[in-house]
Amino acid sequence: MSELAYSSASQLARLIRAGAVSSRELTELYISRIERYDGDINAVVVRDFDNALAAADAADDELAKGEAAGPLHGVPMTIKESYNIAGLPTTFGQPAQAQNIATDDADVVKRFKSAGAHFMGKTNVPINLADLQSYNEIYGTTSNPWNLERTPGGSSGGSAASLAAAFCGLDSGSDIGGSIRNPAHYCGVYGHKPTWNVVSAHGHWLPGTHTANDLSVVGPMARSSEDLALAMDVIAGPPDIDAAGWSLKLPRPRRGSLADYRVAVWADDEQAPVDASVVNRIGDVADALVRAGATISHDARPNIDLAGAIQNYKLLLHGAMSRRMSDEMVNKRIAAAEQLDPDDMSDAALTMRGGALRHREWLELNNTRNALRRAWRAFFDEWDILLCPQTAGTAFPHDHRSLNRRRIDVNGAAQPYLQQLFWAGLITGPYLPSTVFPTGPAADGLPIGIQAVSAEYNDYVCIDFCTLLAREIGGFVRPEGYE
Repeated sequence: MSELAYSSASQLARLIRAGAVSSRELTELYISRIERYDGDINAVVVRDFDNALAAADAADDELAKGEAAGPLHGVPMTIKESYNIAGLPTTFGQPAQAQNIATDDADVVKRFKSAGAHFMGKTNVPINLADLQSYNEIYGTTSNPWNLERTPGGSSGGSAASLAAAFCGLDSGSDIGGSIRNPAHYCGVYGHKPTWNVVSAHGHWLPGTHTANDLSVVGPMARSSEDLALAMDVIAGPPDIDAAGWSLKLPRPRRGSLADYRVAVWADDEQAPVDASVVNRIGDVADALVRAGATISHDARPNIDLAGAIQNYKLLLHGAMSRRMSDEMVNKRIAAAEQLDPDDMSDAALTMRGGALRHREWLELNNTRNALRRAWRAFFDEWDILLCPQTAGTAFPHDHRSLNRRRIDVNGAAQPYLQQLFWAGLITGPYLPSTVFPTGPAADGLPIGIQAVSAEYNDYVCIDFCTLLAREIGGFVRPEGYE
């Protein structure tokens, strides 16, 4: 049964359609795994098993009548806690929202349901979706299935852990500072950060919110890149408020094999040093691409001011994240920002300045962002894919101290915690799509994931590249202990 549990969502859908397994049997299998293993992991923190079994029975009845709903007919899913599902809590990990029960489904949830999937529960997050870990006062701490003493990442850490331990067939997360990509990397699964605004974020929010955040995206997580492509087919498109006026047509891949791909490799940078284990793994992947006939450059870079680009991203990020803060906290940041030395560009200073942005300042930052978008477009006129790290190392031990006290060990030296935003922000700031793909465990036994980045709207190019690459280097590897 473990072979079935670890099957891709695409395979599960085919098996259900062929009558090799029923949706009820599959849903019961995943529920039994959650009940058996999730006590230690704490990934699926909101459980809706009765409704999931009822939905599975309905899917089986529909299939018997020849009325399969769509490409995910009968496939059980989990999904990040921050997506609204009618009748279930949406809290963003905030104790003040512990009693908030959604009255409608998020657009992504509706689209997955329309494709035939159903939901067994929701997965854990950090408070305000604002950490590289996943813990909060409501649901507690989520651990990494590869090592329970390590974080699964954040903020979609529960989703990545659910996939890694085979608690579901498919999941979906969100990302503004690596929140899909960090957990995918730390847990050894696939995660796709779409181009900004190509997947509706309607319903991925708390009461009183009616518009998506700048920079923030929602996107799929899976155990195979084929599942990412299938999920994007299902969920990509405008929110209902825009659907009357525009449609989406993402470019499809034009390259038939790895030999056709032009790949730039950016494995390390002095502004955010990367652990040798990750740098070497990126080198191994580059070597595999050379053997497959791909065109490779270790020197190609976009024509941008790198330090300025990261600073621009962090200011936009902290401005966007301030929406989830209380008025009192925002006012404190405004007061603190007014006292800053104009030349202070430390992480702490950028956090304060970002949280105190005025509209004119945001417009200037957005203007700079659009210049960066054009520079990246010119870069991707020459290169199909950029390979780069997601974070500097493998999953780190749980650390619930204040942010300014946390450090990440990289090559034996302590890095500032928020420096881990560098590689995520490099890609998020200019709205680029990125697929994190697994490359297997490092010497410490923990997974290493790498970003495959492409031009805006080339989401399927990222995913297709990862599909072809998996045939050369392999894909998802199971963690031990979850048979």
